[in-house]
Amino acid sequence: MVARVYIQLSIPFKISMKKIDKIEVKKRIHEEITRAEQDINRLAASVKPVSPDNAIGRISRMEAISARGVSKSALSQARVRLAGLKSALKNLDEPEFGSCFECGEQIPLARILLMPQSKMCVACAESAE
Repeated sequence: MVARVYIQLSIPFKISMKKIDKIEVKKRIHEEITRAEQDINRLAASVKPVSPDNAIGRISRMEAISARGVSKSALSQARVRLAGLKSALKNLDEPEFGSCFECGEQIPLARILLMPQSKMCVACAESAE
């Protein structure tokens, strides 16, 4: 009887654990989407063209142009990140979500929580670079 109770409890625990992981990942993705959208809005304001007579305080026009270039690059990366996050959110309920695109192994939950848009495990990501 004790073993039977243990078996009955262990099966639902495994199923609910996976649901808990997905809930945690989904929450993290929503947080990251919000952060990426805020970054995009902030960066979009800073990539406007620099007028020829623009001198903001002690910043020269050349420094403003250089800062604009850095902001453009960051804006592009933020847009790519946002697209990856939205794709991850869309694919969260797919059976292959969380599996490495290259080797098929399970991506550790810690990596998924850190980089929800990641499609490769650490080993495959390092060898791809």
